[in-house]
Amino acid sequence: MGKNSQMGLIGKKVGMTQMFDAAGAAHGVTVIELGPNTVLQAKTTTGNDGYAALQLGFGQRKVARVTKAEQGHYKVSGDSLPRFVHEIRVPDATVAAHAVGSVITVADVFKAGIRVDVTGTSKGRGFSGVMKRHNFKGFKRTHGVHEYHRHGGSIGTRLTPGMTFKGVGMPGQMGNEQVTQQGLLVHKIDVERNLLIVKGGVPGCDGANVVIRIAVKK
Repeated sequence: MGKNSQMGLIGKKVGMTQMFDAAGAAHGVTVIELGPNTVLQAKTTTGNDGYAALQLGFGQRKVARVTKAEQGHYKVSGDSLPRFVHEIRVPDATVAAHAVGSVITVADVFKAGIRVDVTGTSKGRGFSGVMKRHNFKGFKRTHGVHEYHRHGGSIGTRLTPGMTFKGVGMPGQMGNEQVTQQGLLVHKIDVERNLLIVKGGVPGCDGANVVIRIAVKK
């Protein structure tokens, strides 16, 4: 793993299925199309950017949907207009090991049996109440409770200090935010089809963009 110990790749969530282990037990897994990624730009701490990172591209877009400025930027790496672009912070040694225009595959970074962190955008649930959004219990439906079954209850503090504190669970927008699922186990890697199969679920709907890094918490 050496030079890629803090590396990551970008890809697309394909969907969920189940696979069996050696003991015959079924496990829910998520299939992710991970790469190949093209290195679009390399940044170093000694350069103009002041930090080390790799800008990666994944997928394909039509020319009509790419601005002239973006086309000029992608032309440096020789890449054919990626659909998803993301920058990943890595050490200078990792930047030096990957030249602009080079291609990184799933087998170059990951292997079966390791833990990974998956970052994506969660499914949007719209405007939701406190029971769905914050797992509130709700009120009784008997003994004089009148049209107050799914309410959040009191939020005020009366005269002192006379305000509503931050962080109080209330109805509002649910989902559609960046979420990182940590410590997922890599069940299998399909090198030929660039697939990474992890145990459990990952944020986002099928077809959503995801970023996968080697787990921070070992």
